[in-house]
Amino acid sequence: MAEKPILFSGPMVSAILAGRKTVTRRVVPLGWRGKRAGIGFVGGRGEEDDPSCWGYADEYGDYYTLANDDPQRVIPSPFGQPGDRLWCKETWRTAAKLDGQSPTAIAKACTDLGYRSPWAPLQYEADGARVNWNEADWGQAGKTRVSIHMPRWASRLTLEMVSVRFERLHDITDEDAKAEGLTCLSKDGGRTWKYGIPDRDGWPGTDDTGWPWTDWDVSPRVAFRRLWSSIYGPESWERNDWVARGEFRAQPLAGGAL
Repeated sequence: MAEKPILFSGPMVSAILAGRKTVTRRVVPLGWRGKRAGIGFVGGRGEEDDPSCWGYADEYGDYYTLANDDPQRVIPSPFGQPGDRLWCKETWRTAAKLDGQSPTAIAKACTDLGYRSPWAPLQYEADGARVNWNEADWGQAGKTRVSIHMPRWASRLTLEMVSVRFERLHDITDEDAKAEGLTCLSKDGGRTWKYGIPDRDGWPGTDDTGWPWTDWDVSPRVAFRRLWSSIYGPESWERNDWVARGEFRAQPLAGGAL
């Protein structure tokens, strides 16, 4: 079982914690030795949810995977294999008095003091949740620390991969679009339901990370297209990029716990 980090935005972290998001996608960089190429399922070692059974086509149209013992022709899976784990990186803070210390320095200080594992008071920007935070002891929250700089010990979410497969972006269904973390709300007593990304308060708006109600859509697939384009650009959707689709089970942890 392998383990590696993955970055998520605040709205997606909130969706995972709420149980709405159980699927995620990432663009697959197309290419075989510098050339654009197709992707195909070739079998050999497992089923379609086994990334090692997918490969690039070479200039002759032949597909290759790990089964052919040529790692240059294997599609890189950003999620690993089923059973592997991803630990989530998100935007975070610790106490202002620790702003001058790097995550590595904080971890070393904990070790030097005899703690079994690194620890610090934490605040997650996705929802403002605080762990082991006593303002009388720690004071105000410090500077925002971007997700890429989150260490393993500060992560509160681990995802166990259930399945991994490759597909074209336009293959997404309405049900899969919902599983990508969209919220479903009605503002007319249930006559019309729309899908979109809410603010931290759970309602449409633009106070922090949400969409205005006019940008929500009755089609979850259309709403997902808007979400995807906001991250990867509208040209990605128009190209109908190849993507890795990963389904996972979330295992929330108490980040910063002793």
